[in-house]
Amino acid sequence: MQPVVEVCAREDFGLWPVTKVEPRSYFALGGNLTPDEVGTVLMCIASCNDVDPEDDGRPPRPADELGAFLHGLLTFDTLFASGGLRVTDTASGVVLLPGCCNGLEDWREWSRVLEIGGQAWFGHDPAPCAERRGDLVRLTVDAERSDSPVIELPAVALQHLLGAVENDLVDFLALATDWAARNLPRCASSVTAALARVLDLPVSPEPVSAAGSLTTS
Repeated sequence: MQPVVEVCAREDFGLWPVTKVEPRSYFALGGNLTPDEVGTVLMCIASCNDVDPEDDGRPPRPADELGAFLHGLLTFDTLFASGGLRVTDTASGVVLLPGCCNGLEDWREWSRVLEIGGQAWFGHDPAPCAERRGDLVRLTVDAERSDSPVIELPAVALQHLLGAVENDLVDFLALATDWAARNLPRCASSVTAALARVLDLPVSPEPVSAAGSLTTS
């Protein structure tokens, strides 16, 4: 299980170094990314929030290119990062991907599945979902298909996987904090705080155990 963001295509991007990736693919977050890969993730998340201010109380865009691009990321109360959690069954090769309009900022919704009878949906086209059935969790790649591939795992295994996801996000945020200090020194603290919000993490993360901080009933 990996936290992922959907890659956006910005061929003309030149505000900071990024790596070449296939558009409409997914980029996994963790603590082993290169600086250019961290920059790519930040570009994608900022692009998701690159929306002109309307009658929402936000100030107008700054005149400078960098400030204009980061404006949505730094001013929206509710941030969006296209993506979510990718689950791969290494035995069968079945992969569950987040659907359209799903956001990584809602990754903790997965914890609802650990409740008895818990169920959660993660976008559409495809329509992935997860449901607890007794001691097992059933992950359906596309609930709109009667022949959809599925992944089944013990609920306790999902709990540990979610803890590992939290570790990946904590490690990525630590990298991004250092990256922002080096590449965006004038707004590093604001960028770091925005990333923490969109990843649903504390601004100053500390390592967590492999089981994470999530609990189940």
